[in-house]
Amino acid sequence: MIFNKERICRQLGLFDKLKAGLTKTRDSLTKNLDNLVFGKRVLDQALFEELEELMISADMGPQFTYDLIDDVKQRVKRKELQDASQIKKVLQERMMAILQLMEKPLMIPKNQPFVIMAIGVNGSGKTTTIGKLANLLHHDGHEILLVAADTFRAAAIEQLEVWGTRVGAPVIKQKMNADPAAVVFDAAGRIKAGFQGVVIVDTAGRLHTRTNLMEELKKVKRVISKELPGAPHEILLVLDATTGQNAVMQAKMFKEDIGVTGIVLTKLDGTSKGGVVVRIAGELGLPVRFIGVGEGLDDLRVFDSKDFTAALLD
Repeated sequence: MIFNKERICRQLGLFDKLKAGLTKTRDSLTKNLDNLVFGKRVLDQALFEELEELMISADMGPQFTYDLIDDVKQRVKRKELQDASQIKKVLQERMMAILQLMEKPLMIPKNQPFVIMAIGVNGSGKTTTIGKLANLLHHDGHEILLVAADTFRAAAIEQLEVWGTRVGAPVIKQKMNADPAAVVFDAAGRIKAGFQGVVIVDTAGRLHTRTNLMEELKKVKRVISKELPGAPHEILLVLDATTGQNAVMQAKMFKEDIGVTGIVLTKLDGTSKGGVVVRIAGELGLPVRFIGVGEGLDDLRVFDSKDFTAALLD
């Protein structure tokens, strides 16, 4: 059995929350686009320059922006576009084309261990995301085990324990400043003893000591792989959408140094730069597994390209 995206989304009724969560991006992108094409019907170079500025400001990324404008120009030459109001349809088509390729829901089998290693910088909402993900998976019938391998950040262990209590999940922990690899080793022992659910490993994220952080994460990954061949089954990078371009840079760094298999984009409700989803998918080729659109326990949702595009542009 796999992670049932359709049932969970229907159960929690999240489309309205998604649309509300994307209000800032929609107000910035869609309303500005509507104003642009409504006030200037002629498809000329001046309009293309304004469109470029609008796309870049929404953190869609230069490559997507240039491809979009080139597509519009080619359609104008082929006489497929008669006025600027049709640009919105082209934008929607190009967004869908990129996002659909990266829409790969996390497949989690039932009744066997599945290890998720959560990584990301401090402040990205990593530990909170772990709690919300545990809640989501719990509702889908998975047993959950949380692993407090961030032994560096003050209160990180306690924060994870609070989430564990909320979702009914035990927490594997040691004292603060313990070796994170030792915590993971303990968790591996729990799995070998018969645990058959989802294991979510919280990790440190002190980016100002990048070299030390990356070496620590590599060590944690090695221990998991050694003790549990085939694990971690997912390396989930948590990114703060409000940081825009910095989120893309972080993704490139973690992908290069650690290896990333999926993205969670948090705090989309707090930014007008939700277009960064398109940039991450297009430039990095990494699947967006989940997005966070609010502070509530149920405000983490499985990424759906159709819903996302509709909530942003409709």
